[in-house]
Amino acid sequence: MSKLLVKPLGEAGEIVRITQAIAGWDTISLRVARLARGQKHEFALPGEELALVMLGGRAEVRAAGERWEIGGRAHVFGGMPHTLYLPFDAGTVAIHALSDSCEVAVCGARAARHFPAALIKPERVEVEIRGGGNATRQINHILKPDFPADRLLVVEVYTPSGNWSSYPPHKHDAHNPPGEVDLDEIYYYKISRPEGYAIQRVYTRDGQRDDTLTVRDNEVVLIPNGYHPVVAAHGYDCYYLNVLAGSARSMAASDDPDYAWVRREWTGKDPRVPVVR
Repeated sequence: MSKLLVKPLGEAGEIVRITQAIAGWDTISLRVARLARGQKHEFALPGEELALVMLGGRAEVRAAGERWEIGGRAHVFGGMPHTLYLPFDAGTVAIHALSDSCEVAVCGARAARHFPAALIKPERVEVEIRGGGNATRQINHILKPDFPADRLLVVEVYTPSGNWSSYPPHKHDAHNPPGEVDLDEIYYYKISRPEGYAIQRVYTRDGQRDDTLTVRDNEVVLIPNGYHPVVAAHGYDCYYLNVLAGSARSMAASDDPDYAWVRREWTGKDPRVPVVR
């Protein structure tokens, strides 16, 4: 199995744990906690700014002497996200599940500058319909480059059944602004039905990396470098949560020149998008 594909740890508790050491980089992390009503999850990640993205259910969060109630959608295919941004010096974070099937993604990036905690409600999330034809997908911009944070960037992407995503294949592994910046990236997957899957290729033009991965519900793909397109299996909508950070607060990327021409062929959008509203 490729080292870029990470399986979930279990069915309850902390079901995903990607640290900088596990990923082999110095930037981003991801943990996903799944809690039943009344359960608590506490942690401290000193030196990391955080985005707590509610994947499903509701929770109370306490950190830095403050308290928030966040969440509302039953699952990622059931609505738009609530997200709580916390600065790198927030101290211990306590999550208390207020509903059954409470699931929260804790996205982190090593940071050095303090920015205030902020609750990002669904109506503040910018929705972009990107691509065209059977490469149409929905982007939910949660922490954009202009969001007041040090390094962390977070988006959600919905790809309808049979469609391509992260396409044309693009990369962001060289610091050459404004056209491209060097970003590490995590893909955390949800599939609309548990037996479904997506396929992700991660490759470099020189052939030093060429992985084709079958990705299932709750699995993670690490993108340290290279192009990384995705396709959703027919019959199954695909969701992924992207966590990024690197050499600049930018999402600038460059297309694989062999495939960049397809942008000119897109004449319409897939009517199934947006997947969630």
